[in-house]
Amino acid sequence: MEITVGMKGEVSTLVEREDTAAEVGSGSLLVYATPCMVALMEGAACEAITSCMGENQTTVGIELSISHLSATPVGLEVRAEAEVTAVDGKIITFSVAAFDESGKIGEGTHKRCIVSSQKFLEKAYSKL
Repeated sequence: MEITVGMKGEVSTLVEREDTAAEVGSGSLLVYATPCMVALMEGAACEAITSCMGENQTTVGIELSISHLSATPVGLEVRAEAEVTAVDGKIITFSVAAFDESGKIGEGTHKRCIVSSQKFLEKAYSKL
């Protein structure tokens, strides 16, 4: 299956204490941490194209530009959406957004690159 503009993915989670800025070290408050929102957005991007990955293929994040627009307290559900906006060879660009039960909490763009899982791991672990 070919990756095409318009493909969409969505993931959601419940905000727990371990997802807060105070717990992950990105701030001092008990609100949904930006790094956790970013991970959720990346997960939505992966979900959008997972059915297109060949055997021993995956994608890795290579670029992210986001705005965290609104704080979310522990106990609310958060959802991230991603949509493919461009495909340039092995580079896929996504529009990403995140929402809590009150509305949009984040938005931006994300790029992922298709790689061979084994080759990628071999290169990374050759640093040891």
